[in-house]
Amino acid sequence: MIVRSWSTVVLAFGLALTLLVATAAGGLGATASAASSLPCDIYAVAGTPCVAAHSTTRALFASYERPLYQVKRASDGATHDIALLSTGGYANAGDQDSFCAQTTCRISRIYDQTANHNDLNPAPGGTANNAADRGADAGELAVTAGGHKVYGGWISPGVGYRNAGVAAGVATNGRPEGAYMVASGTHVGSNCCFDYGNAESTPADNGNGHMDAVSIATTCYFSPCSGSGPWVEADMENGMFQGANGSNTRNAGNASAYVTAMLRNDGQTTYSLQGGDSQSGGLSTWWNGALPTQGGYRPMQQEGGIILGIGGDNSNWNRGTFFEGVMVAGFPSDATENAVAANVASVGYTGETNVPNGPQATITGPGGQCVDVAGDDTGGDGTPVQLWNCQNYAEDQFWTHQANGSLATIGHCLDITGNGTAQGTKVELWDCTGGGNQVWQQQSDGSLLNPRSGLCLDSPGDNTANGTVLQIYRCNGTDAQRFALHGGS
Repeated sequence: MIVRSWSTVVLAFGLALTLLVATAAGGLGATASAASSLPCDIYAVAGTPCVAAHSTTRALFASYERPLYQVKRASDGATHDIALLSTGGYANAGDQDSFCAQTTCRISRIYDQTANHNDLNPAPGGTANNAADRGADAGELAVTAGGHKVYGGWISPGVGYRNAGVAAGVATNGRPEGAYMVASGTHVGSNCCFDYGNAESTPADNGNGHMDAVSIATTCYFSPCSGSGPWVEADMENGMFQGANGSNTRNAGNASAYVTAMLRNDGQTTYSLQGGDSQSGGLSTWWNGALPTQGGYRPMQQEGGIILGIGGDNSNWNRGTFFEGVMVAGFPSDATENAVAANVASVGYTGETNVPNGPQATITGPGGQCVDVAGDDTGGDGTPVQLWNCQNYAEDQFWTHQANGSLATIGHCLDITGNGTAQGTKVELWDCTGGGNQVWQQQSDGSLLNPRSGLCLDSPGDNTANGTVLQIYRCNGTDAQRFALHGGS
């Protein structure tokens, strides 16, 4: 047997990690090819292996070759796995475009890339919101990664994912762990909760320390906060923490289009928060110190569930955008975190992240108001369609004008109530059926004609106030019937 000294082992480990750091940063003749060491390879070499790895954009292991996520088609309920262009590479967005052509798709599952198979599915109802969540619109946000078109997960209120129960390998009861996600610093809000990471095994608030998830939001839970955010924070249940007991004015926030948000927690006394621009790779350490002193956080009491886009009790009222994220066993070193951030930067994420930029378009009507669905991105069958101030983050103000003439948003279509054909009949949201009551044709005078009724979309009395429910009415070319589609296809 060959016996090596401890110093030799340490030297070899240090050299291996240094090589990974240099490769991730593009040094030592490395390129940004997908075949180089990826985040979970970097974590594995450092002794803090990935126990869960999720992405809609790329592989997180150089050897990964299975699908990234599954989409479900609105027209017939069929599902389809979106795979990689190559092993260790990027998502095949073209395959999604083909499968979802002439209809809409939702992301119905995000596969775990580790051997643990900790897949994420639309979350069930919880104690904060007992309604089940829906999957993200799969075509909402097209960006570029590695020079390829890919799609991010656009999270709106009512959208969220969970791996319920105790996920394999995920930390419980005060064990150390780390997590990072690449998200957007432009599509953010202050409500609870846009999280990724460790949560309760059942969708309920079980008390302090039962969560350990990284978040990016404009939530100033413990004042004072510095500026207006968004801030990389730790959701450890019953608080969005920036420092020891919550507040930390040194946390200046991360508002870039792409943000690498990192959380480490030893489960006993210490946690850290880091954030950086995913396009450049540099990290700022916002906190590296004591866990909260309130009861329950020392030691932590994690339960090992996994959430994305929501809180542990299914608080699903915030918004955000998710591209990739992992959870690891152990407390990663600074060198490891920097290497991972550098690898993220090598991907070259580009594209606008503050508005949906897939095939969707806004529709403006009288007074420059937007065609909107009543409620907060959560409307279903029978929800009134109205005018409202335009909001670039409102998913239900972005419509896809499909080849069959229908206008679709949040998985439903603009429909005439009760299949009506009489003047004054209101319009609403309904399941997309392809029927004549859902066909809208743009006319040269700017009106939207429904051929079946022979009437046009109309704002009663040319009203422009928020909440004005739209109707069909005799086509007359007035301002009350001028609706313009902006962008999209």
